[in-house]
Amino acid sequence: MDVSFLGGPTPQRGVGIVAPFDFALDRELWRWVPDDVSLHLTRTPFVPVEVSLDLARLVSEHETLREAVRALCAVAPEVVAYACTSGSFVGGTAGERAMAAAMTQAGEVPSLTTSGALLEALLEIDARRIAIVTPYTKSVTDSLEEYLDEAGIAITGRSYLGLTREIWRVPYRDVVDMAREAVVDAPDALFISCTNLPTYDVIPQLEAELRMPVLSANQVTMWSALRGIGKEAVGPYQALLDPVARRGPAAMTPSPPALHDADGLDDPADTLQGHGHHGHGHHEPEAAFAGAGTESSDPMEATDLGFPQSGHTDEWGGGAQPPV
Repeated sequence: MDVSFLGGPTPQRGVGIVAPFDFALDRELWRWVPDDVSLHLTRTPFVPVEVSLDLARLVSEHETLREAVRALCAVAPEVVAYACTSGSFVGGTAGERAMAAAMTQAGEVPSLTTSGALLEALLEIDARRIAIVTPYTKSVTDSLEEYLDEAGIAITGRSYLGLTREIWRVPYRDVVDMAREAVVDAPDALFISCTNLPTYDVIPQLEAELRMPVLSANQVTMWSALRGIGKEAVGPYQALLDPVARRGPAAMTPSPPALHDADGLDDPADTLQGHGHHGHGHHEPEAAFAGAGTESSDPMEATDLGFPQSGHTDEWGGGAQPPV
């Protein structure tokens, strides 16, 4: 059978990704990528150290990154991203810039890091006061806060799990719980740190509930890398990516308190539903594994995400709620 009429495969644009040796979310990265872009991933060498500041420093040594970029350049990516949040913020803003410069020099290709992409994304959405959620220990979370403070970003609240391994196993419900606890004092946005923490499906749900942009480590990395080659990341109802999700003042404003009639009863027509926060400092590590590995086959199932099944249509700027 003659199949010459098929021609060749669709031409692809290349994005190189350097990931830590324990990165487990390759598939999640691909979900932000349009069909005409291919990801080329490589990993840093294994080191027998748990997630910590020491590990962050080890996996982000300049020579380690240079070697990874040189390997990727065999397939000629147009941009290279270092997909590690802690590894790129542990040296502060100067360390992050030096890291990106070392990668760029090694491969003679534009390079970026997750933490650098985060600052770029915060500038894009004009967020200067944010809440943060991390799976890290206190010391690593403190280091993230120091990095952001150095960049002029204020932290209004935070929540962390205290994990040192297998972060990719954290279910969405724990991410949701941490987000609710972290969002205090009306931040401009929420940032969910760590490229090994699953976030793709939970972002639109949290934006609908919290009425603010929600950024995540993998999201900002892919957004910045794709923007670097003139492409747009794919992510419906994510404020960073979708103009519809940012449209109008009602789309990203906190819900006001319930209004009361003269008889003291709430008027359903005047009440906007919202969820409260607890303001706790952190979860204990064990919380992350309460139900780990038992997620529904549908990652957007409301009971698994921890969201009540309300059916209200006024939770997303007065329009239809994002698809679940």
